[in-house]
Amino acid sequence: MKTLMIQGTTSDAGKSTLVAGLCRVLARRGLRVAPFKPQNMALNSAVTPCGGEIGRAQALQAVAANVELSTDFNPILLKPNSDTGAQVIIHGRAISNMEAAKYHDYKKVAMQAVLASHQRLEAQYQAILVEGAGSPAEINLRENDIANMGFACEVNCPVIIVADIDKGGVFAHLVGTLALLSEAEQALVKGFVINRFRGDIGLLQSGLDWLEAYTNKPVLGVMPYLHSLNLDAEDAVTVENHVTDKQLSVSVLLLPHISNHTDFDSLRLHPNVDLRYVRHGEQIGAADLIIIPGSKNVISDLKFLQSQSWQVELMRHLRFGGKVLGICGGLQMLGKAIYDPDGIESTQQCIEALSLADFTTTLTNYKTLTQVSGHCLLADTHETIHGYEIHCGVSEGPALDSPFMHFAKHPAGQVKDGFISGDKQVVGTYLHGLFDNPNAAKAILTWASDGRMQALGFDLAKHREQQLERLADTCEQYLNIEKILALLSAND
Repeated sequence: MKTLMIQGTTSDAGKSTLVAGLCRVLARRGLRVAPFKPQNMALNSAVTPCGGEIGRAQALQAVAANVELSTDFNPILLKPNSDTGAQVIIHGRAISNMEAAKYHDYKKVAMQAVLASHQRLEAQYQAILVEGAGSPAEINLRENDIANMGFACEVNCPVIIVADIDKGGVFAHLVGTLALLSEAEQALVKGFVINRFRGDIGLLQSGLDWLEAYTNKPVLGVMPYLHSLNLDAEDAVTVENHVTDKQLSVSVLLLPHISNHTDFDSLRLHPNVDLRYVRHGEQIGAADLIIIPGSKNVISDLKFLQSQSWQVELMRHLRFGGKVLGICGGLQMLGKAIYDPDGIESTQQCIEALSLADFTTTLTNYKTLTQVSGHCLLADTHETIHGYEIHCGVSEGPALDSPFMHFAKHPAGQVKDGFISGDKQVVGTYLHGLFDNPNAAKAILTWASDGRMQALGFDLAKHREQQLERLADTCEQYLNIEKILALLSAND
């Protein structure tokens, strides 16, 4: 067994989810399987044990496959920092910022990184499940493609195309996508999967028969609409709340370049937390806790925050005893100023920040990427908590002498992180993933509620496992797994 690629007729057709489900199915059968996405564009990322950066979807798929994270799972990661440009990350490390036209010319070089990763995975794993990006039928992106059919042709692997029937026009999506491929590319397409179907499958059967007869390619399954399936989002912010017994209200400022909003999935799923994302043009309103999240362009997002009059609302919130938490870029905004002498994010070398704590931040070319563990100082607890850092910048100042966390393990030997204000109303940290730790979440939620809320934090890892098992069960029931396994074996 070797490589099988899942491509989609559109973005959000279900590629990431299908690969995750199939990873778990194959892992259940005792196969050593690796997820792979040649090129990913997303602001949600994860840190590997070796200190590299990959897309969040591939991190989830690795969990589904029961394997340790590797930068080879996502050799090219693009993190947009403007409407036309992105930070280019190769094999887990940022190499530069590129405008779209420049990156288009760079793809030939990027393909070599993709093929090197794929070759290493082939030597280590029995099966590789590849996720495409967007649609393979984007005419303007086909030249030097590394994300879809360009990769599939290069390694000569079979392809399954998935389409979302809930969007409507599923047969047009599938037939049209196939028609826009070359004959060689069409030959690699070995079947279709229809995703998110609701209703009587009998009413769909005539359409499935027509599709198979028209394309001479099989439908390998029809996946039902999985209500309340909650898995890490690749990019889009998931706003559905799951509160059943409100004890705490939390508002997250939805910044234009928000990064790693998966930090808040545990809060969104917590039965006692009413989580709300505050959008452009909205007022923050009443809340127990306001969170300023991470940002891929902290200077631009700080300007946006100030333009929304949210700074005035933050000050009023604090006067009435509310709490504020800044994470990563949000931490940097809480200080007195942010300096960018090398033009990492802006031509503006200095911007006045929110001045809610006495420190400044200088943006740097070097990007900190680490997995860490330690003890949260918001509560008297000896429980070890875990998190990860992804940031460009160094913060310095007296406020950091009252840290949020003491490290027990840090690859760079650092001993502390963040700050807690003297009145304990404002907290900042560079650490992502804190709310995924039930003990850390409990400490933060108890602090934010002034002790009213004593419930444990939501166990996201346990919930994720339940969701992956549910997804795999559904794949086993509704997909022709034996035919899919045969496709993997055929290209061995």
